[in-house]
Amino acid sequence: MADQTFTISELAAELEISTRTIRYYEELGLISPGRTAAGNQRIYNRRDRARLKLILRGKKFGFTLAEIKEMLDLYDVDPTREEQLKRTLQYGEEKLKEIDQKIEELILLKEDLLQMRQRLLDELEQRRAGKERQPP
Repeated sequence: MADQTFTISELAAELEISTRTIRYYEELGLISPGRTAAGNQRIYNRRDRARLKLILRGKKFGFTLAEIKEMLDLYDVDPTREEQLKRTLQYGEEKLKEIDQKIEELILLKEDLLQMRQRLLDELEQRRAGKERQPP
């Protein structure tokens, strides 16, 4: 099981991403698959599969590919994972601040829209009331 390998098509199907996306991640150095003996087909191992899952999770959380690459590369450099954990926490804190800011902006936008809606409803009601009072 430790030497289990995957084709690009198998990984793409399992992770529900395109083969082009996987090749793009390879171009960026996020994953580095091996090749068949003939050298004409990429062969991915369990490590590549795990890295792809981490990349997708990082993207889901809003990290850039450069940030994800840095976090993944730190794992390879520091066997204790301490630096990787610190950097991941740092990026996570920054992402939480961004989310809080977006939430605040959305709350303000919602308040503005509710006020505008109320003004429009009031104006519509005034127009209806004015038409009812007009003589035929």
